[in-house]
Amino acid sequence: MEKELSLPQLSAEQIRVLGVLIEKSKTTPEYYPLSLNGLTTGCNQKTSRKPVVNYSEEQVGITLQELKQLGLVATATGGSMRTTKYKHNFAIAYPLIPSETTILCLLFLRGALTPGEINTNSGRMHEFETLEDLQQQLDKLSDEGYIQKLPKAAGQKEQRYIHCFAPYTEPEQQQNTNADSFSADSTLQERVNQLEKELAELKERFEQLYNELMN
Repeated sequence: MEKELSLPQLSAEQIRVLGVLIEKSKTTPEYYPLSLNGLTTGCNQKTSRKPVVNYSEEQVGITLQELKQLGLVATATGGSMRTTKYKHNFAIAYPLIPSETTILCLLFLRGALTPGEINTNSGRMHEFETLEDLQQQLDKLSDEGYIQKLPKAAGQKEQRYIHCFAPYTEPEQQQNTNADSFSADSTLQERVNQLEKELAELKERFEQLYNELMN
């Protein structure tokens, strides 16, 4: 009987840090392993990231320690390194080939993706020969428990895939949360605008009274 795969359930910060280390090891090997500053910059990129975040170096440092305890990150030492640098142990922890690691990396950094989106965005890390080749690897990762399909939403032609290293939150829930937050912010801004208007009117009346008394 095949042993069921047991994956750690990682936080959003851990997923982002791990994803960036995997990505940069492929796309900018000349700057890899990464310093804390370089890793933080990679986490906070405004492109190729969903969602966009603004982590502090302290947050990233704490996350690195957590990932080290899980055996997913290691400290790089030796040579001419003057600052501490970090590398991932993802391919050591899990028996995955580079193309499979690329798929998981994209899902870590970009959220749910269709096969077409994975193929379009994988180029700098791995070139899939055909979409059929990619689909075979998606099926294999799904069978092994690393990823799973999301139910096809209305109007969608392709199903999306997510990784299984963290619980998945539906975008609609996030949108509702954002909408509630926006509504609260809008109400507060309306109150501020009204107060500013009333203050301006009081100031104008005060100046009129002052001018009348002086005259």
